[in-house]
Amino acid sequence: MKYGYGVDLGGTTVKIAFFDQAGTMLDKWEIPTVTADGGGRILPDIAGSIAEDLRKRGLPRQQVLGIGIGVPGPVSEDGIVNKCVNLGWGVFNIHRTLSELTGLPVKAGNDANVAALGEAWKGGGEGCADMVLATLGTGVGGGILVGGKPVSGVHGAGGEIGHLTLNRYEQEPCGCGKYGCAEQYCSATGVVRVTRRHLALSDRESVLRGMENMTCKDVFDAGRAGDALALEALEQVYDYMGQFLANVCCVTDPEIVVLGGGVSRAGQMLIDGAKRYFDKYIFHASRDIRFSLAALGNDAGAYGAFKLLLDTYPPEPIPTP
Repeated sequence: MKYGYGVDLGGTTVKIAFFDQAGTMLDKWEIPTVTADGGGRILPDIAGSIAEDLRKRGLPRQQVLGIGIGVPGPVSEDGIVNKCVNLGWGVFNIHRTLSELTGLPVKAGNDANVAALGEAWKGGGEGCADMVLATLGTGVGGGILVGGKPVSGVHGAGGEIGHLTLNRYEQEPCGCGKYGCAEQYCSATGVVRVTRRHLALSDRESVLRGMENMTCKDVFDAGRAGDALALEALEQVYDYMGQFLANVCCVTDPEIVVLGGGVSRAGQMLIDGAKRYFDKYIFHASRDIRFSLAALGNDAGAYGAFKLLLDTYPPEPIPTP
């Protein structure tokens, strides 16, 4: 039996998980992401944490397949990180750097693509080789699998579905600098933005009116309670979301769309609303694409990172008795 590590590198914490070659997560822990000094401590800290774990387990490196890691930024197939602004990183080869620090093989990918791989392996898209994962959080990320492999693209920016343009008349800029991105309407902050605009254009009574620190959850809760203005705002969100996901699926024709991130906590209410408009916008031959909710939560990135490693450095089969 061989073992390995799946690492999900975030802007605040680094999630590290220890797996056996069958894909069973045996342990997991977190360390802080130290972004000071251009993020120069991040990889040495990861290497140190893994070295300490190996020491505690008394596990020889010959039994370790290596390290898979998801990175919050573009990563090319050969491991070139093309800037991670929130980490302070520039352009460098993460495969070589982390391997030199650990003495282990390393395989890296974009964090959203890696999370998609995890969900297709052990989560909401289990068993599906062709899948779209849309992570609807503070922003909108995504991961696309075609034939079981993440679409990373030439520049490592494949799967940046949150920056498809949905509204070319938008006056407010997206965080990326463009205008009218899907992220501006389909993220948690986007749901609040759309709702505030409805409030500004209407004098209709609503439990949301005057709510200074409104959240996405507040809007969905109000909608469930029958608040007419909340339902009107959500209808527009569903329209945007259906159009957004249909545009993605017209390119890839996946078997399933998996929704993750904080907005997905709205559950079946979100799926029903988005699917109604998706069916309106999708090319007819792809209308039977299934929708589901992500199932691995914060572990998706670690599972996917380890799966990326397994696919790159497959172990010898486990002998059968």
